[in-house]
Amino acid sequence: MTRLNLLLLAIVVACALALVTSQHKARRLYSELQQQQEIAHKIDVEWGQLQLEQSAWATRSRIENIATTELHMIVPPPTRIQAVPLHAGGGMR
Repeated sequence: MTRLNLLLLAIVVACALALVTSQHKARRLYSELQQQQEIAHKIDVEWGQLQLEQSAWATRSRIENIATTELHMIVPPPTRIQAVPLHAGGGMR
């Protein structure tokens, strides 16, 4: 009977240690998850800021201003503009 009690005690202790270990691992993984979610949120915010910055840099007025001031480009007069027709079928070859 004492052997059975010792065996059961050993099983209970092993189960308790396994439970503590699994709870500790779960808490550690949850903490890691929280950190990764925080990093993902920061990256999302930065992505939004970069998209806003890109749209600001690509505005038509800014591009026209750079083309005229830095590259000394001008819009040609209408007599110098020539339209090129598309091929039949609607696409380029």
